[in-house]
This record gives sequence, C-alpha cells and structure tokens, in this order.
Amino acid sequence: MQKATPFLMFQNGTAEPAALFYTSLFDDAEILQITRYGPNQTGPEGTIMLGAIRIKNLEIAISDSPIKHAFDFTPSFSIFLTCDDEAQFDRYFKSLSKKGEVLMEPANYGFSEKFAWVNDQFDVSWQISL
Repeated sequence: MQKATPFLMFQNGTAEPAALFYTSLFDDAEILQITRYGPNQTGPEGTIMLGAIRIKNLEIAISDSPIKHAFDFTPSFSIFLTCDDEAQFDRYFKSLSKKGEVLMEPANYGFSEKFAWVNDQFDVSWQISL
C-alpha cells in the first residue's frame, strides 16, 4: 500500500466550492490537483472527477459523484482541528458553522478547554479544539 487518504465524495457539483472554501479558510491549505469531467464522460462536464486538497499536512481526495446517492456525509467521520489560540478557534468555528449546523456548542467539556463540533455548509463534519 502506498498511502491512505481520506476521500470526500460530494454531490450536486459542490466539490469545487468546498475546495475553494477550505483553501481560503486555512492559511496553509492548497488545491493539489483537479481533474474535471469532460464532454461525453459519466459526470457533468466541468465538475471534479478527482481532486486533492491539503490542509496542514493532511491530504484529502475530493470528487463530484455523477451518481445520485441516498446517503451523504455523517458526523461519525470528522476532521479534527487543534487550534493554536482562541482567536483561531473562534475564526474556524464562525466560518465552518456559517450556513452549517452546530452539533456541540463551544464549551469546556472536560477534555479540552474549548471544543465545538460542526457540520459545515457542505455537510462535512469538523471537531474544533483549543
């Protein structure tokens, strides 16, 4: 095995807006690769067949599924962020929860002085810890 990579499968052409959102939110994030569906391929032309982004040292594969699925993301798989300071925590919480859903409000739950859990506007789940 060469490596293991988390893979986020988006629906309805939202992989690119999600990638652009994440790479604008995290200072060191970048889009590593995008391969788009072309004419007469299985997915809508211009959507992402396969892509990759990096947040810190985590590479995440992304794709727009050409097949409509009855399932989507679940909070039981989430990306865990460890923040350097409260200002960074607050920025990530505000940005990731905007147009999303707060699963656990920011608070001290005993295992972190400040912790929150959110689903962002693309329904990807994030745990944010100070």
